[in-house]
Amino acid sequence: MTATTTRNPIAVFGTTFQNPILLAAGTAGFGRELVDVMPVDRMGGIVTKAVSPEPRAGNAAPRVSEFDGGMLNAIGLANPGLEQVVSEQLPWLDANVACARVIVNVVGNTMADYVAVVERLTEFGVVTAFEINVSCPNTDEGGEEFGANDETLTTLVARVRAATAKPIVVKLAPDLPDLGRTAQGVEGAGADGFTLVNTMPSEALGEAARAAGARLGLGRGGVSGPLLLPIGVEATKVVRRVTSLPIIGAGGVRAYEDLKRYLEAGASLVAVGTAALVDPRVPERLVTAWEADG
Repeated sequence: MTATTTRNPIAVFGTTFQNPILLAAGTAGFGRELVDVMPVDRMGGIVTKAVSPEPRAGNAAPRVSEFDGGMLNAIGLANPGLEQVVSEQLPWLDANVACARVIVNVVGNTMADYVAVVERLTEFGVVTAFEINVSCPNTDEGGEEFGANDETLTTLVARVRAATAKPIVVKLAPDLPDLGRTAQGVEGAGADGFTLVNTMPSEALGEAARAAGARLGLGRGGVSGPLLLPIGVEATKVVRRVTSLPIIGAGGVRAYEDLKRYLEAGASLVAVGTAALVDPRVPERLVTAWEADG
């Protein structure tokens, strides 16, 4: 596959992206799932499905529930596990995705899980960077999310930093008590950038979201889609005020105007997720609009 662009590439994370449009983690699999419905290699990049040391079956069905503000999901970070990614997914990406950059989303139950994934995958040239999902429960600390405690989070980032020379992008939740302070701590621990934002807990977003969450097998889920757009844009502004590190804006992007809102807020790249699940043609339309706007 080949890709062309009429605009200058975006230089971040020690490389260049042919355009700022990424496919968001958890919505694009490992790329091969989408080849019949969209030109993956026209994107600026793909953020893979989560990777953990061991395979994960995920949560009980149903895992997805729509409501007026967007979509709730409780997938449970289902993935085939590290060794299957090494033996099957990365070789396919290396052979079939020549122009889009590959960012691997990493999850774990312990800090050692994150380190194990990053250490194993850092040698593969097809991997541009790692996106560290810190909204996972830390089983060593009673199930508190890694991102909920600044000290725990900075320790995790420092340990991952020691495991790879490749860029580390930390994906933060939008409901942290002091997002700017947390971002500064993460930068100090060695991160190279941020993804803003992760999904929002349904309990925080009103009765409609709570009712949609009740339809899920888990009984609750994370909100994505249009409702997240102003939240993600504001989070991008907050973090941009305290750091110059690159930001991947994520949450609620459906149209080119949404993409531009993130870029104007200070993002370098923008990830599209829920909108592509609803209409797989959205990412390519955004690339086309980006090229025409140049």
